[in-house]
Amino acid sequence: MSDDHVYLSLAEEHEDDTRWAYGTGFEDPLHGVDTGVPDGVDRTELAALCLALGDDALVMAQRLAEWTTRAPELEEEVALANIGLDLLGQARLLYSRAGQADGTGRDEDAYAYFRDPDDFRNVTLVELPDTDFAFCVARLLVFASWRLAHFERLAASPDPVLAAVAAKGAKELAYHRQYAAEWVVRLGDGTEESHRRTRAALDAVLPHLGELAAAQDTGDDVTAVLRQVTRAAGLPLPEPVPAPAGRGRDGGHSAHLAPLLAELQGVARAHPGATW
Repeated sequence: MSDDHVYLSLAEEHEDDTRWAYGTGFEDPLHGVDTGVPDGVDRTELAALCLALGDDALVMAQRLAEWTTRAPELEEEVALANIGLDLLGQARLLYSRAGQADGTGRDEDAYAYFRDPDDFRNVTLVELPDTDFAFCVARLLVFASWRLAHFERLAASPDPVLAAVAAKGAKELAYHRQYAAEWVVRLGDGTEESHRRTRAALDAVLPHLGELAAAQDTGDDVTAVLRQVTRAAGLPLPEPVPAPAGRGRDGGHSAHLAPLLAELQGVARAHPGATW
């Protein structure tokens, strides 16, 4: 198998391999950052972007949390849980910034727990249920590659808070991408059954590249990573559907989002204002 070569190759540009989850690290990404919205930055656009990116992270984190007690090995449970914590940390910071930018002062809990599915702006890919572990890592590979390319560009944002969140998040996302790539190669280059499942997972995930590209033009970056990984895995790279496969950014979601949010929001809605 050649998964080590792919893993190391993808990691070369991110040698500062910080793998602490947002919730457990000691570095505050906003330490020393001016949190005022700079003149010339459109507050409405900034709030909408932070909200959409926060929704992507929150919903994806919830899907990853579902692997607790279900992953193939204990080590993978820990890895997926920590990846989910990274994304949850990103969501918290992005939601807080959205509340500052739009002038409402809403906090992260208001955005996460007290909005209905139609109000969410996440891409459809993150809300799809996992059919098996191959789908989990194939989806994570596509999502992390797309988000990493996006965050690398946002690190130069004129908004200092968004730039700081993106710079910190890019380090975490580089590890997410590496982790997923390693597993896609291992499964694709494994048994006949694991190869079949991984190929089916990619067939299910890749049609959503159209929506990701529509949300942010990073399609070439994602395709380059996928070609590298699938080549090492002995898998064909199916042609993605050119038209977007979802309308998540416009509030048009699959039937899978509402049940996921009901589970996520249930306690907070049953006991509004409670603290614990």
